[in-house]
Amino acid sequence: MVFDYTLASARDALRKREISAVELVNAHLEAIERLDGRLNSFITRTPDQAREAAKAADELLAKGEGGALCGIPLGIKDLFATEGVRTTAASHILDNFIPPYESTVTANLKRDGAISLGKLNLDEFAMGSTNLTSAFGGVENPWKRQGSDARLVPGGSSGGSAAAVAAGLVLGATGTDTGGSIRQPASFCGIAGVKPTYGRCSRFGTIAFASSLDQAGPMAKNLRDCAIMLESMAGFDAKDSTSVDKAVPNYEAALDRGVKGMRVGIPKEYRTDNLPEEIAALWDQGIAWLKEAGAEIVDVSLPHTKYGLPTYYIAALAEASSNLARYDGVRYGERVTGPSLDALYEATRAAGFGDEVKRRILLGTHVLSSGYYDAYYLRAQKVRTLLQRDFLQAYEKVDMLLAPTAPSGAFAWDEKPTDPVQVYLNDVFTVPASLAGVPALSVPAGLDSKGVPLGLQLIGRFFDEETLFAAGHVLEKAAAFSHRPTLHAGVSA
Repeated sequence: MVFDYTLASARDALRKREISAVELVNAHLEAIERLDGRLNSFITRTPDQAREAAKAADELLAKGEGGALCGIPLGIKDLFATEGVRTTAASHILDNFIPPYESTVTANLKRDGAISLGKLNLDEFAMGSTNLTSAFGGVENPWKRQGSDARLVPGGSSGGSAAAVAAGLVLGATGTDTGGSIRQPASFCGIAGVKPTYGRCSRFGTIAFASSLDQAGPMAKNLRDCAIMLESMAGFDAKDSTSVDKAVPNYEAALDRGVKGMRVGIPKEYRTDNLPEEIAALWDQGIAWLKEAGAEIVDVSLPHTKYGLPTYYIAALAEASSNLARYDGVRYGERVTGPSLDALYEATRAAGFGDEVKRRILLGTHVLSSGYYDAYYLRAQKVRTLLQRDFLQAYEKVDMLLAPTAPSGAFAWDEKPTDPVQVYLNDVFTVPASLAGVPALSVPAGLDSKGVPLGLQLIGRFFDEETLFAAGHVLEKAAAFSHRPTLHAGVSA
């Protein structure tokens, strides 16, 4: 069946002309039509454009031409500007925004022949860990607990991307990771996700949440698919001042390096007192898998880890309040008129932003305000430097770190904590790597006692994604994760 293809196997089948791009795209469009009414992973679908692109791809493939992703159907997180296609950031304030330009990441994917099936749902402005803050409705995780039909969250903010990949609606998807927004939903949905080093992928044309943290990355069924996507997505871009001019390696070739002789660090601070037993057991299993493959296991310390979450939520929210100031009904966004300019601003932002975005703007504005800037924001920046130093000192002893991706498996929509701080705790294992700017990935490694996926996370040195791919591939092979969600295009739903 078409839906049993991975991105890599579909690429090879297209090259051998065992399947056409039109057949591949149509099959996935049919799957979207059949399942997405329930999942709600797409905000905007582009079937006509996709079919036209598939015809053009087949013409290139017939001549032995076309880029590395020619004919491959992908989904694009609705945070990336796409020329001529509505881009909303899952917010009513951008309900009708149609960009006249293309983000660099999506332009790179198009250059290599990838076909977009549409724009994927997310937490509004990428602010959330559940994908329930979207102005276009929450996303349902395609996985179900054993014996229950309760709707589970897919994680966030890239929940639409994770759900679409897990359900077989696309062969891969773009995500963005600010504090774990690729890795945590990848873990919740049983797929692979990679957050590259900050600066590896251009941020041009990606709607900003926290500019010093946001980083695009791939989400797919496995790490080979992620490697193929990242090689296309990455690269220097003069339009992004934080883009780093470094050659993009052959990530796919790095997968088979193995881990013999590598040193893997186990950060003791991640073994928290309240760590669930099954998360700890999976972590221990991951350690055993790497050890059996020839890696040396080394205990390391990241002493400032406990300050990671508060530091993140000060730094990220301060940047968010600054970035979102432009959405005022005058310069950007939908407009709600009022009797004065102040009233216009107030009415526009009240109607355009959801509760979580408003909360983060208010908190971010507070920590930047006179009298609090030094006490909060400046201090958070100093602690962030210490967090980064922790990683650099650890990497003097080890090649990478192994940790859980998230403190739990996916929880139900109606189990979401009413206290926002409890929701923020979902990011406890992912935030430190984001603050440091180092690369990290998540791979599915098992199921919890309720039958939903759990992920393991690898965190690497700056611009050493290759080593992460090699070690991640070892974990993938050892875990042999072949489980499928209940709602999947290749099985009866």
